[in-house]
Amino acid sequence: MARNTSYAEEIQKLKEARQKELAASSSLEDKRHIRHRYDALVYELRKRQHDDLLAERNALRASGKSVPFAHILQDISFRFVRRVYDITAVHSLEEDERVAEFSEKLDRLRRGGISRIMELSQEIVSVKKNRMIDADTKAKIIADYRQKIKAARKDAAQHKDAIYWLTRDTVGYVNALSAKYERQVEAKENVAIRGARDAFHAQVAAIRLKGKEKEKEITAKFSGKAVSDAKAQLQDALTVCRYEVKSEIFDAKSNLQASVNHGKESRNQPFIDRVQKNRSLRNGKTKFSENIRLRFRDYWQNFTISKFLLANGLYLAIIVFFIVCIILASVSGSGNLFSLPNILTILEQSSVRMFYALGVAGLILLAGTDLSVGRMVALGAVLTGLILHPGTNIVTLFKMGPWDFSTIPMVVRVLMAMSISVVLCVLFSTFAGVFTARLRIHPFISTLATQLIIYGLLFFGTSGTPVGSIDSTIKDALGGRWILGFVNGELITFPKLIIPAAIAVIVAWFIWNKTTFGKNMYAVGGNSEAASVSGISVFKVTLKVFIMAGVFYGLGAFFEAFRANASAGTGQGYELDAIAACVVGGISFNGGIGKIGGAVIGVIIFTGLTYCLTFLGIDTNLQFVFKGFIIIAAVALDSVKYLKRK
Repeated sequence: MARNTSYAEEIQKLKEARQKELAASSSLEDKRHIRHRYDALVYELRKRQHDDLLAERNALRASGKSVPFAHILQDISFRFVRRVYDITAVHSLEEDERVAEFSEKLDRLRRGGISRIMELSQEIVSVKKNRMIDADTKAKIIADYRQKIKAARKDAAQHKDAIYWLTRDTVGYVNALSAKYERQVEAKENVAIRGARDAFHAQVAAIRLKGKEKEKEITAKFSGKAVSDAKAQLQDALTVCRYEVKSEIFDAKSNLQASVNHGKESRNQPFIDRVQKNRSLRNGKTKFSENIRLRFRDYWQNFTISKFLLANGLYLAIIVFFIVCIILASVSGSGNLFSLPNILTILEQSSVRMFYALGVAGLILLAGTDLSVGRMVALGAVLTGLILHPGTNIVTLFKMGPWDFSTIPMVVRVLMAMSISVVLCVLFSTFAGVFTARLRIHPFISTLATQLIIYGLLFFGTSGTPVGSIDSTIKDALGGRWILGFVNGELITFPKLIIPAAIAVIVAWFIWNKTTFGKNMYAVGGNSEAASVSGISVFKVTLKVFIMAGVFYGLGAFFEAFRANASAGTGQGYELDAIAACVVGGISFNGGIGKIGGAVIGVIIFTGLTYCLTFLGIDTNLQFVFKGFIIIAAVALDSVKYLKRK
């Protein structure tokens, strides 16, 4: 400890001496040399201190004593200083000999341990999949490989500490070296980009000047001719001249954009190389912070105001609208629009409609739509209400009944109602899907026909009579609220319907993003002919999407019965809200583009919009006007994106 204190005193003296010399010097170049000289002296002292520290730590470990935490902190501090100071020349990671040397050392240390374990594990998988080998031979080979894995694990354990510290030091050195190299490359490319822009402006000015001179020549050329002949010829010649000017400017812009893009890519490449090198040094592992920075840099590299507004302009307008609603609510004395109870109410109202949006989103992804959503909601909700009604029903179905399902156990009744709702919705959705998938009838027509069939059957079978309320016990158990407590004297309750909606979103996200079927949906939606050529069954994918939609409609219809008394008119207009939510959420009518998160956001936006306008006392009929403007804006933006992609 005394020796450490001595080192600290010597370092402090060097720092004081450096400050005096810096104060006495007036030249920037002299100051730079002074700093460098004293930094080297301090570094040498810290290096000797670190050597003493290592010797002391090894002695403590040899005697069986624990290493003080202060030693560990000093070790980490010195390692960081060494990483930065050891960089004598700034160049790329590929050109650095020390990085190559460290990487080779790590490969040697891992060769008999970690790397060997991975190789043997892959060999075991290959043997298990090999059908040409009999079971007994497989068992012997796998047993032999597992013995080798045990030996490799011992080797890995033996070199664990050496690998850890070497990896840590190398990654630190790579980060320090790359940071300097990135700044160097960034400065160089920024200069190149500025030069390209200056050259572009000069080129455009020259093109326009040349065009004006040419126009003057053309005008002078036709000035001596008869007015009747010269006017038309002059106009044609000037049009051609102006078109040539615009064409040359467009080419110049294209060249500038190519130069700027090349500069941005070159500016970002050193960081990409750094992340890839660190991933290699960590044996395939990447830090979360590196992934975040990589995504941000990639986004910023391709960022332009026009692209940002095209992708997010509608959302920005909606955010402004909500901010205005909040201000109006406060000014008018209506209260806090986005209090916790109001937010939970918006989410509760969104929950059931989330099922409909998730169902129709798949059809829109295939460049289709579904007009039968509202009728399927009515079908499932009516049957759910019939089965879960307490006591004898007041409604007959096709002149049969009334029935009394209250004697059946509650769990069985709930499962029966849910199953019947899902099965019938799937049947009708499949009916429409077969015509679309097999006969290539547009979903607009097939689902319109399904809508009319369901509505006619349901209205005829029930005479339009509401089925009445469902059992209050079941309603509270599945569609009620949990009491959370009081906040600022206000009772806070959590809607139970949010839970099944959240589960449905997770399931839909998994299907879309993590399954082969989900990838095939995007392929068929983007280009069905290309998907068919690549071996994807367009018929099966289309039919499965209709079946999946039917499942979501059936579940949503089941939960819809918990909200109000169901009748043949239940769900009217729900298909429009579901389709609008998907479009606002960025799922393109042109097919192949969209995300589940977009549908979720769209549902919450539309539900929040309705809630805000109702909260402010806006007439219900005017609410349709707001919705109409949002829908046409969303579709217009989608069309602009599609045209730009083409």
